[in-house]
Amino acid sequence: MATIRQEDLIQSVADALQFISYYHPADYIRALARAYEREQSPAAKDAIAQILTNSRMCAEGHRPICQDTGIVNAFVRIGMDVRWEATMGVADMINEGVRRAYLDPDNKLRASVLEDPAFGRRNTRDNTPAVIHMQVVPGDKVEIDVAAKGGGSEAKSKFAMLNPSDSIIEWVLKTVPTMGAGWCPPGMLGIGIGGTAEKAMVMAKESLMAPIDMAELKARGPEDKVEALRIELYDKVNALGIGAQGLGGLSTVLDVKILTYPTHAANQPVALIPNCAATRHAHFVLDGSGPAELEQPKLSDWPDVTWRPDASATKVNLDALTRADVAAWKPGERLLLSGKLLTGRDAAHKRIQDMLAKGEALPVDFTNRVIYYVGPVDPVRDEVVGPAGPTTSTRMDKFTETMLAKTGLAAMVGKAERGPVAIEAIRKHKAAYLMAVGGAAYLVAKAIRKSRVLAFEDLGMEAIYEFEVRDMPVTVAVDAGGSSVHQSGPAEWEKRIREFKLPVTAA
Repeated sequence: MATIRQEDLIQSVADALQFISYYHPADYIRALARAYEREQSPAAKDAIAQILTNSRMCAEGHRPICQDTGIVNAFVRIGMDVRWEATMGVADMINEGVRRAYLDPDNKLRASVLEDPAFGRRNTRDNTPAVIHMQVVPGDKVEIDVAAKGGGSEAKSKFAMLNPSDSIIEWVLKTVPTMGAGWCPPGMLGIGIGGTAEKAMVMAKESLMAPIDMAELKARGPEDKVEALRIELYDKVNALGIGAQGLGGLSTVLDVKILTYPTHAANQPVALIPNCAATRHAHFVLDGSGPAELEQPKLSDWPDVTWRPDASATKVNLDALTRADVAAWKPGERLLLSGKLLTGRDAAHKRIQDMLAKGEALPVDFTNRVIYYVGPVDPVRDEVVGPAGPTTSTRMDKFTETMLAKTGLAAMVGKAERGPVAIEAIRKHKAAYLMAVGGAAYLVAKAIRKSRVLAFEDLGMEAIYEFEVRDMPVTVAVDAGGSSVHQSGPAEWEKRIREFKLPVTAA
């Protein structure tokens, strides 16, 4: 009979969350390296190169892969013969581990969890509480899977109560394109089939804890109907041509995971949850011998891929930007931004909108400026700013007309596509939307040379900052004419894949 000590569980959770904040799972790196090798879309290949380079930099620097360091999920299996040497409940111990990990001064992680979700939405400031699923099972050990799930991918979760005669494949292929690119592909799709509505969702999430093994599965062939379904969905989703970051290409997903459970005869519940390019999860076991130890990957596990700025990229001086400059940018054009860049996301945009409605003067002049949708991680040691990748831009769509019409804003930087309302506002005001790569937050942060708060300091990471950047890489995603690469890119690559039978399968 194993005795599990309170401190061992707390420290193991804290260590695992720190570990996954800067180490991608080795299976993800291998799968992404294979995707990089076979990718034929220049835009997608460049995005994957940024993600791989960022991943290695984070492993070396022990800094977060993504500025969104996630909401913690824990799947806990407690052996029936376990004894506890503890004064806290299991959930309280896990939450103490979360608190310890996210407040670690050597690698402070961003606190993104808000209490009172429907009303006050106040930040808990230590990323607690975790979302915990516990089972009591035979044995004398405690097994835990922890994951840090980013908000961008979580926001794209889908559920349907299909009829028993409906096709799961048809539903998935219809649903994935509606998710856009805010979940930062290439990643994984977790699918839960059966049970009840809540059971299907939990299974979809839990399936994402499994190792990526699609290449091995395809090499040996499926051994049951679930494995055959995984392969079919993998091939058909990649044939959609959505590609890395939604730019069009051969690799949209690196794997498809499926868990099933018996269900009522009248129902066919199906849940789909994507995992993003910042895939973060770890498994550990406590057997009474002390805290868990996770094996550090070797730098040789990363492919020999180092992203460098495109020599043909257009250099942009943000401090002398004109409307003529913005109007000249072409869809898909790569830019390197230098100069002073403003930041702001949901809370700042809402406050600006309210101030304008009241006729109040804004604390920042946005005329001919560019705003970056970002909520950075706090800096440590000699950093100017912590990892500072883009957040999902569609959340700012409802503010775009106001910002462009009433502030003089010239362009915006974020991740993934813009919706029709934002695109029309961009076209109407001859502005532009630029895309930075989601999943390359540490790489992007290296382009930031200075940082200061200009307004709304009480909003923390959602305050308006002014970054001074040098050669920050972005792509023109929506030009002044309203043309969007997130519409043209996938359409072009879906056609190429279909007509030329390009390889979208795991090698």
